[in-house]
Amino acid sequence: MNCAAILILTTSCFSWTSAIYLPNRQATKKLKYLLEPPVYAEVTSPRGGNATLPCVLRFKPSHYNVKWTKLEPLRRGSENIVMITNGSAHKPYGLLGPRASLRKAHAMDASLRLSNLELEDVGRYRCELINGIEDESVIITLEIEGMVFPYQSKNGRYKFTYQEAKEACVEQDGTLATFKQLYRAWTEGLDWCNAGWLVDGTVHYPILHPRAECGGELLPGIRSYGPRDRIRDHFDAFCFTSRTTGFVFFVGGPLTFGEAVQVCRGEGGELALVGQLYSAWRFLSYDRCNGGWLKDGSVRFPITTPRERCGDIPEAGVRTFGYPNKTLRLYGAYCYR
Repeated sequence: MNCAAILILTTSCFSWTSAIYLPNRQATKKLKYLLEPPVYAEVTSPRGGNATLPCVLRFKPSHYNVKWTKLEPLRRGSENIVMITNGSAHKPYGLLGPRASLRKAHAMDASLRLSNLELEDVGRYRCELINGIEDESVIITLEIEGMVFPYQSKNGRYKFTYQEAKEACVEQDGTLATFKQLYRAWTEGLDWCNAGWLVDGTVHYPILHPRAECGGELLPGIRSYGPRDRIRDHFDAFCFTSRTTGFVFFVGGPLTFGEAVQVCRGEGGELALVGQLYSAWRFLSYDRCNGGWLKDGSVRFPITTPRERCGDIPEAGVRTFGYPNKTLRLYGAYCYR
């Protein structure tokens, strides 16, 4: 890795306490109408589940609206309004609108309910009371239970533009990860020496075991390239995925890639995506010491209990053989149904 491209940071930038971005914060003022702090400042739910983002009025002005907006990640060129209510009627907006409703547990309740959660729903949401005189708001963070996995192009290391990385994650049942998701993955054991795009257009890589070839002998932490050019620069990707509704299963070989496709179809499924295999490994403790084809043409196998002749790596994880020639008849298949 070309360390000259890394932002010039002090050693302390890679410490446990300084690895999180802190957003700019305005001076706090005591709210008059909205309950603060909210009941929960952060809500975590599984993909496919439901979530309630709390927003409660202490008392009502004579005339007001409450507007729910998704603050980040933002879609360029538009304000992500989700819902507007005046206390008696409400109107949903945008892509989230069809899955949004108001809880209305009592007369002072303006809490937002989101159903059938998707990976892209993660982010910060603002509940804003607007009365034309003293507008005020509270911020709630929605997190989706999940995990981060690194992903590389079949053409080799550092081949993705930002958009290509974003599309690659979606194709593997994921989304580009946020910095917070990558940071949490690092605290849970992710150590990866290749830099990858995140959803905000920045590039990072997590190091638990410092070594010369991975940014030098700095303290463990998140190494950062900072914001990069989304069109000209090329890196790998850090994808985020979650629990799935189906399940992954193995069919023994040896099979070519084409034969693996047909075998999975014969079992009523299809070749698994990389994110689906990671999800099975993480959330279902899926463990199999056999290389198997996946839909992207890679060959991988999940190890929950490390042991000899199963990757010879002391940590649990999803091992990879890369992208072999698809005509090779050496592997089985990981199917998803």
